Formats: sequence, C-alpha cells, structure tokens
Amino acid sequence: MKKLFFIVLLVSQAIFAQSAFEKGNELYRKEKYEEAVVLYEGILKSGEQSAELYFNLGNTYYKLHKVAPSIYNYEKALLLNPDDTEIQTNLKFAQKMAIDEIKVVPEVGFSKMLSDLLDVFHYDTWAGIATGFSALFLLFFIGYYFGATSLVKRSFFVAMIFSLVVILISVASAITERNNYNKERPAIVFAEVISVKSEPMASGPEAFVLHEGTKVFVLEDREKWRKIQLTDETEGWIEKDAIRELKSSEQ
Repeated sequence: MKKLFFIVLLVSQAIFAQSAFEKGNELYRKEKYEEAVVLYEGILKSGEQSAELYFNLGNTYYKLHKVAPSIYNYEKALLLNPDDTEIQTNLKFAQKMAIDEIKVVPEVGFSKMLSDLLDVFHYDTWAGIATGFSALFLLFFIGYYFGATSLVKRSFFVAMIFSLVVILISVASAITERNNYNKERPAIVFAEVISVKSEPMASGPEAFVLHEGTKVFVLEDREKWRKIQLTDETEGWIEKDAIRELKSSEQ
C-alpha cells in the first residue's frame, strides 16, 4: 500500500511539474518573465530538475538582466547536458554581462595534450565508447576464434588489439574526467560587489574585488569563509554567502 502511495505521489509531482513548466514557458513567450521565474523556481523547489528547466530559467533571468542567476542556471544546465551547444552559446552571452574578465592560464606541454584529450568527451561519453568497443572486442574475438584462414585470424587479431587500446584509453579518460569532476567545486558570485580577502577574516587585507556572475572554484571551507581560486589561479577568501556552488543541492 505504501509503495502504491509513493508511486501515485511521484506521478502527481511529475504531472504538476510538467504543467508548471508548460505554464512557465507560456509566460515566457508572453514576456511575463518575473511570473515565469516564480513557476520555474517552484518546480526546482519541488525536487524536479532538468537541463531544459535550468536552461529556460537562465533565459528568463537573462531577459530580466539578472547576471548571476542567469549564468548560474546556464552552468547548472551544462552540468546536466555538457554537450549542448545552445546552452554553451547562451552562457557566453550571459557572461558578457559580467563585469570581471578573468583570464585563463593556458596549459602547456604534456598537461595540455592530456587536457585536450580528456575534454574531447564528457566522462559518460568516454564510458559509452569503452562499452561499445568492448562489444566489438568480443565480436572480433569470435571472428578470430572461428577464422578459417591465417589471414582472417590475423585481421581479427589486429582489430582486437585496436579495440583493446581504445577501451583502455576510454576507461582511463572516463575515470580521470570523473575524478576531476568530483574534485572541482565551481561556484558563481551572487554578491553585486564583494571584497575577497587574503585571510579568512573580515578585517583581513583585501586581495581583490569580484562582481556578480564571476565563476570561481572553491578550494577550502573554514566556517563562514571559502577559499577560492579564479581561472587565472589567483586565490583568496570570500564569505560563503557571497557565492552559490553549482553542485550544491541548495537552490
């Protein structure tokens, strides 16, 4: 009976979320952006989330010229659908509203080669490639085992070796990408203007100033302070309430 109740509850929530989502889309089309935000945010508070929902919410905040919320929601959408070019494009437009222009320290040498390789695909895609080539490896092995001539066996053997190499590279890439993803703690600055300190204290010397919409990476927690790093590798301490972490369940 309890299982049936939970199933009915989940179905009801899904129907409600879909209905609210469609109403939000209709309000967006009518340019009633503030009302659309209320509906979209309500869906998130109910526990439902999707790349499309975050994307539409990002679009709505962008129309309202809300820098940090628009960037935050586009980034959330990318976490769920990292290969979506439309999300990537709209995120770039939103980032142009931000005041801070933080340079990215370029990687060089082997580190750059490895980074470029890993960035070709998301870790889920790497895992899918490994799975696909595992199936091919099995087929090639069957072909090798039942091959009638040495030429056929040799061909299947070469194909097996190639598949094995791809599998090893894909598995290693998937694991590395996943580990990097788990270690990273990206966040968006929500404070309109915030002084970043050299030490985790309000009276500490100012290291630099950030504005809303800037993306940072959290390195360390200390009570109400967060040690952050920018893409140019500059570091400092910021009050935790001034940022919102992208991988946090809190909205």
